Amino acid sequence: MDPLQSILQQQGLSATAFPLTSRYYGIETVTMEKENGETIIFLSRRFVPQSDRFSLLQEHTVTQGDRLDNITNRYLGDPEQFWQLCDANNVLHPEELTESIGSKIRITLPEGIPGNNNA
Repeated sequence: MDPLQSILQQQGLSATAFPLTSRYYGIETVTMEKENGETIIFLSRRFVPQSDRFSLLQEHTVTQGDRLDNITNRYLGDPEQFWQLCDANNVLHPEELTESIGSKIRITLPEGIPGNNNA
């Protein structure tokens, strides 16, 4: 078992199947039993946070050939954290962030972490 999950369980906090860096971390699972007795386990709905919950660090101007994984790695240090940029820019489909040359991508602190919003 993951050491962090073990600590959470010892403190009476619920464990999660997703790592701390996942967009699904902390989302509860729901169990539904079908009429035939089959049990289905699924994630509760994840609500995308409002963009005003993110403190702007800087903006990235999209250039020809930009890829979201490279942008995310450059600014967040992890190419798999693209979903954080999607949340901060009110985008549901990641490809929307880089489809228009010259558009701006907001690079922010994670949701709820206060900072200087006048960046």
